[in-house]
Amino acid sequence: MKADIHPNYGEAEIRCACGNSIKTRSTRKETLIGICNACHPFYTGQQRFVDTAGRVDKFQQRAAKTEAARQAFEEKRTSKKKKN
Repeated sequence: MKADIHPNYGEAEIRCACGNSIKTRSTRKETLIGICNACHPFYTGQQRFVDTAGRVDKFQQRAAKTEAARQAFEEKRTSKKKKN
């Protein structure tokens, strides 16, 4: 290995927004994260199931409106061309 080209790999601390601290090794001395295993709903058992069908329906409605607007614009544009 070449000397003096590798970063310093030492002890590091990962701190979560909830206050949890984890000791590990890394090239960075300190890392801040937003969520960890101590506060994540999946690991704490407070996970809630979200109605994804409602989200899909909303997405499909928005997509249909966009497609209808696009078709109306195209029809309007082609009708102007026919008049000229």
